[in-house]
Amino acid sequence: MSLINNIQTRFRQANIVEKFITINLGVFFLVFLLNTVGFLFQTNNSLVNWLILPATFDAFILKPWTIITYGFVHVEFLHILMNLISLYFVGNLFINYFTPRQFISFYVLGTLFGGLVFMLSYNIFPAFESDVSNSVLLGASAGVSAIFVGIATYIPNHQFKIPLIGYIKLWHLAAVWIVLDVIQIPAGNAGGHLAHIGGALFGFLYVNQASNVNNKIWSKISSFFTSKKGPLRTVYKSKKATPKKQTNTTYKQQKINIILDKISKSGYDTLSQDEKDFLFKQGK
Repeated sequence: MSLINNIQTRFRQANIVEKFITINLGVFFLVFLLNTVGFLFQTNNSLVNWLILPATFDAFILKPWTIITYGFVHVEFLHILMNLISLYFVGNLFINYFTPRQFISFYVLGTLFGGLVFMLSYNIFPAFESDVSNSVLLGASAGVSAIFVGIATYIPNHQFKIPLIGYIKLWHLAAVWIVLDVIQIPAGNAGGHLAHIGGALFGFLYVNQASNVNNKIWSKISSFFTSKKGPLRTVYKSKKATPKKQTNTTYKQQKINIILDKISKSGYDTLSQDEKDFLFKQGK
């Protein structure tokens, strides 16, 4: 029990990025555990089939939750390793500027948009006509792409130092990330690359449109998934905002009112010498 309690304590103390990494790892190991049990007892492991996203709309209607759950499922070690390494770095950069709730929004909605792009592409483009019935989507890549492109859109000139290359801006890395997905569509795993592009598209549009109060659709999405103070509220500490400058007349009148109120409550003798001098000057 102490081991379980220790795991629970560490999970509660982890930041939102580490929690999502833990969830993905938990699902990964659960899938492999059930695979082992299924092999030993010669039964089918239906968990994966109930979590991954099918390409056909007919199959999706029977499992609508898969539009989200596929983003937490991996069945290959290299796949989950690359996704979680990417999630760790871009996710921790993201939460330096945004709230944990916004991180969840980007991951979940990026996963949703990636799934929609995947299904629409496989049902629209002739290139996938022969594969649509047996194609499925799984993995965290669409959610990671949304977070990566979202933060790159917000702080495009943020720089990293890469060995042998030097300093490179964040938006350059994001552009390379997207271009690689686009040019690799014909090479294989087309559904995965399309989902990445869908997640990236959401991240870009969210950051660009969330601050547009005239855009009703995006304003509603932003207000639902973010704090009430603003669609994209940063969480890092900044210098205290400077209040708007008041006119000289307004300032003087406010100070006079404060002094007069003090006189009415405590008497003239309670005023400081500065207050008496100020009141005397204003009376000239």
